[in-house]
Amino acid sequence: MESHQSLESLARELAALPCSLGPVRLIAIDGHAGSGKSTFAGRLAEALGGAPVLHLDDVASHEELFGWEERLRTQVLEPLAGGRAAHWVPYDWVGRRFGPERVLEPAPVLLVEGVGAGRRALRPHLARLLWMETPRAQSWLRGRDRDGRELSDFWDGWERAERAHFSSDPSRPFADTLVRQSGTGYEWSSGTGGTAGTPASVTDGDELPRA
Repeated sequence: MESHQSLESLARELAALPCSLGPVRLIAIDGHAGSGKSTFAGRLAEALGGAPVLHLDDVASHEELFGWEERLRTQVLEPLAGGRAAHWVPYDWVGRRFGPERVLEPAPVLLVEGVGAGRRALRPHLARLLWMETPRAQSWLRGRDRDGRELSDFWDGWERAERAHFSSDPSRPFADTLVRQSGTGYEWSSGTGGTAGTPASVTDGDELPRA
């Protein structure tokens, strides 16, 4: 295992990539629901000096679990590609409505995390695609345990939708980096979309994320 500095090393590597969306380096973190994407994105954002994180849960909705790419394109991708601030409207899962508007300024690095972040419509805009290498069954069980029995029906529908999405539009085969959780943090290595290399370790001494 390497030291805590490994996470900063990964951050420096990402920050040094060529811009992929106007002045922005768009970094996607994809994986199954419950695989730990949000927690990893938060820690990586911190290592990047407070890089913004766009959560695709805020872009999706009850009616469009995966049919959000046009909304993301017009509200976020197009403005950032032109070097302008993105004015976008997140979804309220409790109120079942969109709003209020948020502003996302062009940043040197922007993390976008969520199931489907590495879909084919987004890949041309990405500087790097990271995949959380947690098995589907383990991820889904963790997600169900996290959300409780009251969301069991939602998870039933979600699992069907996620399975259908990745069947028609897989992300993992195109991942540049595979991220695995270990007992002390994270390990990462080149994925099938990148150049084969020696696995590196990213450790932080914290307990493993629960989501």
